[in-house]
Amino acid sequence: MNISKESYGKMVKRQSVPSPKIRDFIFAFLIGGGICVLGQLILELCKNCGLEDKVAETIVPISLITIAAFLTGFKIFEKIAKVGGAGTLVPITGFANAVVSPAIEFRNEGYILGVGAKIFTVAGPVILYGTVASVIYGILYWIFEKV
Repeated sequence: MNISKESYGKMVKRQSVPSPKIRDFIFAFLIGGGICVLGQLILELCKNCGLEDKVAETIVPISLITIAAFLTGFKIFEKIAKVGGAGTLVPITGFANAVVSPAIEFRNEGYILGVGAKIFTVAGPVILYGTVASVIYGILYWIFEKV
């Protein structure tokens, strides 16, 4: 079967369901905002319990990562992401999901060749290039600070 690019493009367009963009924007805003509100609530709760600011500020990302990891493990994060789309990619929860998901997916291959080898398949490039970029920015900052 030989199909031209134009014919194939028309077939794909007929079969593709258009995305409800306004709805997606609203849900992404609400879910992402909800995650941020949850972080702020955790921060305020920690401060009201008498914790120092530095300690309270450290507990917030730890809590959000833990919550996202558990929700990913129980397959709830995936359902939230289907509704909230990009809103769930608030950096810390999206990153936790990106680390935990491959670990769960490949756990049946064992802890070393499955979980250990695959855990950073999604998050690995982010860690690598984020680290490299921060070193380069740090060097540039140090150079320009001296000038």
